[in-house]
Amino acid sequence: METTEIRRLLDLEDTHWWYRERRAILRRELRDLGRPGRALDVGAAGGGNTRVLVEAGWDATATDYCETAVEVARERGLKAVHADARALPFESSSMDLVTAFDVLEHIHEDHLVTEEIARVLAPGGHALIAVPCDMALWSAHDDAVGHVRRYGRDTLTVVVEKAGLRVDRLWSWNVLLRPLVARHRRRSRGSDLQRTPAVVNAGLSMVVRAERYLPVRSLKGVTLFLRARLGR
Repeated sequence: METTEIRRLLDLEDTHWWYRERRAILRRELRDLGRPGRALDVGAAGGGNTRVLVEAGWDATATDYCETAVEVARERGLKAVHADARALPFESSSMDLVTAFDVLEHIHEDHLVTEEIARVLAPGGHALIAVPCDMALWSAHDDAVGHVRRYGRDTLTVVVEKAGLRVDRLWSWNVLLRPLVARHRRRSRGSDLQRTPAVVNAGLSMVVRAERYLPVRSLKGVTLFLRARLGR
């Protein structure tokens, strides 16, 4: 992600409905994982998700390819390392959890990223991955934020399992708003990373939160979430 997009994201992530609900998903997943350990947040941008990990008791480190993102994460009091996700500067089997939200779609050699995730995970360690789904939703937004692909359930599963990880769960998110997103993206001429009017933001938040209670995770959405583990 370009520096300008990083700055725009940092300006939005604490209030924007999309980022707030994704952090809520991360919190719920962390509760299921049990006792905290060492965590690595790959492609962390300014560390919004890293802060969630730290608040949940994890010894978390943020990494990003963008030096600006690393600087901002450090300004926020987070441990942060400038790193290429295809060659992580961490010892093998050193992490209990690796998160990679909106990372794989930016990298042509996505298999190298999942292989690195598997390498740094300790046996039994978990990976939490989020990617944009469905090439049918491709738009100017994807071009603007540097995507090289959107994923289907099969393509995401393959790149994860070939790295030696076992998929525990795979589900769709932002299902209810998919028709609205598809319509908006067809008219889009650039990035969707923009401030949303407060009333609209509140309304979209209510809709996307409703997915916590509805059986829609097997339907097509805008994002795919995957939880996997190494070994056993």
